[in-house]
Amino acid sequence: MADQINVAVLGTGKVGRLVCDLLAGSGDYAVTAVDVDAAQAKAAVSLPDGSPLANARAAVADLRDAGALAEVVRGQRYVVSCAPYHCNTTIAEVARAAGVHYLDLTEDVATTKAIMRLAADADTAFIPQSGLAPGYISIVASALAREFDPLEAVKMRVGALPIYPHNRLKYNITWSTDGLINEYGNPCEAIVDGRPVMLPPLGGHEVFCLDGEEYEAFNTSGGLGTLAESWHGRVRNLDYKTIRYPGHRDIMALLMQDLKLNEDRETLKRILDRAVPHTTQDVVVVFVSAFGMRDGVYTQKAHARKIYNGDHFGRHWGAIQITTASGVCAVLDLHAHGQLAPRGFIRQEDIPYDRFIANRFGQVYA
Repeated sequence: MADQINVAVLGTGKVGRLVCDLLAGSGDYAVTAVDVDAAQAKAAVSLPDGSPLANARAAVADLRDAGALAEVVRGQRYVVSCAPYHCNTTIAEVARAAGVHYLDLTEDVATTKAIMRLAADADTAFIPQSGLAPGYISIVASALAREFDPLEAVKMRVGALPIYPHNRLKYNITWSTDGLINEYGNPCEAIVDGRPVMLPPLGGHEVFCLDGEEYEAFNTSGGLGTLAESWHGRVRNLDYKTIRYPGHRDIMALLMQDLKLNEDRETLKRILDRAVPHTTQDVVVVFVSAFGMRDGVYTQKAHARKIYNGDHFGRHWGAIQITTASGVCAVLDLHAHGQLAPRGFIRQEDIPYDRFIANRFGQVYA
């Protein structure tokens, strides 16, 4: 790529800021960091010593205002939405009208279905769910699934866990409180006995060990991405669960179900934001297992990863920031290099694992 490619990063919070650093730092992308908060947008294009980040500039826009978004999107080749999920449909509509490729990180099922409709007959690419889960988890699951004929079951488990929790929840907030509540409170897609179903959130509780550490896992919404639709008729059982330390699920079920705070999410958000500390000292745990026939033998194969927080570009980043930002940057980079379909709706499960893991940004997962 002789010339820099223009990319607008919308939302410069925990993940958006690292996306700006990764893309601009590669030297191949000219980044416009966009946020409703001017100071936050400026911080996203500044180095730790306050000097400007090369290949980057800041812009201010209300991410819910289609007119303002059209101004900042003009002249861009890509839009990466790191905004709250409820902004994404508007952003995707603006991207389509402007003829700009679109990526996001959303786990929200309804938002993804709306973007899928927008992508129909589009001249540009729409690649939602390009993060960790959904995102990388679907890429891995697809790679494992292709080794079986027939494929019986796939279990997908992911968690961003604090390394030093010090409360009864055994949890610190590592990303968006809104996103956390959304995935804990919405119905969960799955395939059970060959049929697409919706399972209750916080259900399906299980306990397992990985590297001698005990974890629990339970149903949460959005982590399957589009796999339930893509794999209907191909797999007998498919589900996604979030990993936590044992005991967390019971307390959240008390709050959200027994005390009915899932019906009053603003109150629940205020409680969590006030009482549960944020941290960047975390670890992302990925565990995917597939079951089926290989060479006439019933077989299980698993993929496990632990990815820790660390320092990049002179700053400390949480593991969930590193994995999510690297995931979306890898997918964008693959598309920019002509390694993905040029237009239309691109599912995570259609992205080749070998290409993703060999990508300069995807190597975080290696």
